[in-house]
Amino acid sequence: MKLIGMLDSPYVRRVAISLELYGKIFEHQPLSVFGDYARFADINPAVKAPTLVLDDGTVLMDSSLILQYLEANTLEGRHLLPRDHKALADDTRLLGLVLAASEKTVQHVYEHHLRPAEKRHQPWIDRVTQQLLSDCALWNVAMEGRDAKRDQVAITSAVVWGFIQLMVPHVIAAKDYPYLQAHAQQMEAFAEFIKYPIK
Repeated sequence: MKLIGMLDSPYVRRVAISLELYGKIFEHQPLSVFGDYARFADINPAVKAPTLVLDDGTVLMDSSLILQYLEANTLEGRHLLPRDHKALADDTRLLGLVLAASEKTVQHVYEHHLRPAEKRHQPWIDRVTQQLLSDCALWNVAMEGRDAKRDQVAITSAVVWGFIQLMVPHVIAAKDYPYLQAHAQQMEAFAEFIKYPIK
């Protein structure tokens, strides 16, 4: 398998770390959707990161869909999502919050780094910021007392929190979200996170 995309993307990084924990053998190709557009397009014309190329040449994209495929094709004992329906619903709800926070962070970054200043729309920025703050508040509370096991919620939470702190620490101050900060620090010490650092 080949994982295509840069580790500064939380979506690429969550898949890389998950692949390690699933025990999958894969090659990481750090291609950028911006700087390596043509090379990326040769692999996946949609130029979407992450892209996972299976051994038979099948091209998968979108981190959640890739992880759904991997979860369904992993050995017993290596699952990163619970088998129990109620526990799965709880984890899925929390993952929704985490991924919403990631999405709002990306929108915030695009507004300030890609859109020309004269074309920025402050009401939209205010709305995105409020959504991000609300998501993080709920997410922080949900992480209080959560077990430190390396499951999908733990992986995605740590990866997205690292991305948020890299990109918008002036919007989401680490000191205001102590449970998220403590969780991320704990996860980042594991070998799988060290092997695939945020860049």
